[in-house]
Parts: sequence; C-alpha cells; structure tokens
Amino acid sequence: MAEYKGKKVSLNKPRPIRKGEPSYGRKKSVVYVSDGGKVKRVTFGDPNMTIKKNQPGRRSNFRARHNCADPGPKTKARYWSCKAWVLWGLVGCGIVAAWNTSLAATGVM
Repeated sequence: MAEYKGKKVSLNKPRPIRKGEPSYGRKKSVVYVSDGGKVKRVTFGDPNMTIKKNQPGRRSNFRARHNCADPGPKTKARYWSCKAWVLWGLVGCGIVAAWNTSLAATGVM
C-alpha cells in the first residue's frame, strides 16, 4: 500500500473509475504506480468502448497501432492499455478477476 494525496492506494492494480472520481466519464480505468519515490495516478481507456480481445484481428491491429511489443514505462497509459489486451479484459467497466493472478505470473507485481 502506498499513499496518494492523503489516501491509501494499491500499486499496480488497475480498476474501473467510480462515479464521482476525477476522470469519471472521460477515462475507463485508473491505476496507481510508483515513479521513483512518488506515487503517480495513471488513467487510461475509452469509457464508451469495450475491448474485444477474443477477436484476433482487432487485437493484432491494436497492438500494432500502439507498439505493444515495447509498451514503455509503467507510468504511461500506453503500458496499461497494452496490458489490458494481453492479460485481462474490461467487460463494460468490470475487471476480470484473473487480472491479479495473470499479472503476478508475469512478474509485474
């Protein structure tokens, strides 16, 4: 657990943005990451779209368009957006429970 603007947050665990939170309606998900000694809030995802990772054409086009072979640092939205297509799915705004298991298996957590 880390502290971000006076509240305790979990690091490297994306979740949907709740109604009333900053960025609600503008972004789909939020994750808190450690950037050196600071905690950074990263928002990502279009709230009006769902990812359809079970369709190989869409997945490969997205990954090519966003250069997911080299997603960059964890402090950028592109990193988490690419991981969404690889490790977990957003169904509407719900995060699939297998996220933490998959993420731990890849060594990100």
